[in-house]
Amino acid sequence: MAIINQATRELQVKIVYYGPAMGGKTTNLVQVHDHVQTAAGQKGKLVSLATSSDRTLFFDFLPIEAVSIKGFRTKFQLYTVPGQVIYNTTRQLVLRGVDGIVFVADSQYEKMAENVESFQNLLDNLRSLKLNLDDIPYVLQYNKRDLPNAAPIEYMEFLLNNREVQVPAFPSVAHRCEGVFETLNMITRLLLNKFINQREPQYA
Repeated sequence: MAIINQATRELQVKIVYYGPAMGGKTTNLVQVHDHVQTAAGQKGKLVSLATSSDRTLFFDFLPIEAVSIKGFRTKFQLYTVPGQVIYNTTRQLVLRGVDGIVFVADSQYEKMAENVESFQNLLDNLRSLKLNLDDIPYVLQYNKRDLPNAAPIEYMEFLLNNREVQVPAFPSVAHRCEGVFETLNMITRLLLNKFINQREPQYA
């Protein structure tokens, strides 16, 4: 839930990158952290908590200063979830207070089952927190489009975006920073539009 900090005049918005293990969540955040343009002192450190058996980051924390909305500076906090199923409790913890979600899917044919499983896991974990994905702005990113075994976009749309009202989806090659900022720009735009239209943000 977006939080307004009256003392600092900031609107704090939390975005979680979700998806299967080794799909590109961490790479997205590293690329954003390396290339995002901010004023001096306005970009937080990229923090990682790694486990011995999960090669992805445990979570990342990255505040990014954005435009002023209703007199408040918008600070985006970006997180990833661990990819492996054994860390599902941590996924639930990271999802607490989420405002927007980027689901990073792996385009390789052999990863399709993992993509679908991870998306269902997202729905289940939101439900455990009494949240509904239909109420949360989210976008899809189809990563690793440079690989020779990448499935067609249309196939991935059928598996992950087969709904009455489709959400924005972006092809990407995260390690080249292709599609990374297009994805981020869209989720932040959706979140800002939601904030502008909502009546009672939570105050801190």
